[in-house]
Amino acid sequence: MDNDKGILPVLDVVKVSREISGFIENSLIESNARGLVVGLSGGLDSSATAQLCAEVVNKNKILGLIMPSQSTNKEDISDALNLADKMDIKHKIIPIDPLIEPVQDVCTHSPDNENYRMAGANLKARMRMLILYYHANAMNRLVVGTGNRTELLVGYFTKYGDGGVDILPIGGLYKTDVRRVAKHLGVHENILNKDPTAGLWPGQTDEDDLGIKYELLDEILYLMAEKGMEGDEIAKKLNIGLDEVVNVKLMLLAAEHKLKMPPMPPIVR
Repeated sequence: MDNDKGILPVLDVVKVSREISGFIENSLIESNARGLVVGLSGGLDSSATAQLCAEVVNKNKILGLIMPSQSTNKEDISDALNLADKMDIKHKIIPIDPLIEPVQDVCTHSPDNENYRMAGANLKARMRMLILYYHANAMNRLVVGTGNRTELLVGYFTKYGDGGVDILPIGGLYKTDVRRVAKHLGVHENILNKDPTAGLWPGQTDEDDLGIKYELLDEILYLMAEKGMEGDEIAKKLNIGLDEVVNVKLMLLAAEHKLKMPPMPPIVR
């Protein structure tokens, strides 16, 4: 049922947390992997994911990697470290700028190019993916993704970057759900209350990039993806402009390719 605080149904966070932790445990067993590697950004999604891992996996089998760049907020690094210390898991800080610079040196493009900044942002995400998989491969572990349903649906992730993972424990949770689960798990208020950011450039926030608040985006996506409602119905139910719904629909359509295997031509034999 819809609740009086919004359109999105309130989850049983105890049940959902247990189910996700069970999924993580089963993924380890089925893959015959020896542990998990998770990127710790100091943000809500990675913190909730790490906590869910720790619910069922021995702390010695979890490695947290903190991979800051020059645009990473110092508070985020501090929050990631505090989380790792609280969970008592092994962790490393690996600055990625020295690894990114050689790539940029051999692939120079004009900063005036409209795609230049996004190419640099995607490079950061892909470098982190390489580091996560290097450690996971060397230790026979799984790379744990931290993407949520909201960002997966609208494509707010880097293809073969933070989208390149082995499992997505919170991939079925909207951002609003993740916040509720994180609160249940005891994630610190510093993390719960901060503005979500990928740290791609100074001052960057996810909601600025998306052009919409997560709470509203979640409600639109829920009515669109789960309830199958049309744009005008959604606009009327949420008392918003149709243009906002259309913008979300366009993001969803543009993101479809990110959630599929690369296309191949059919060959008839």
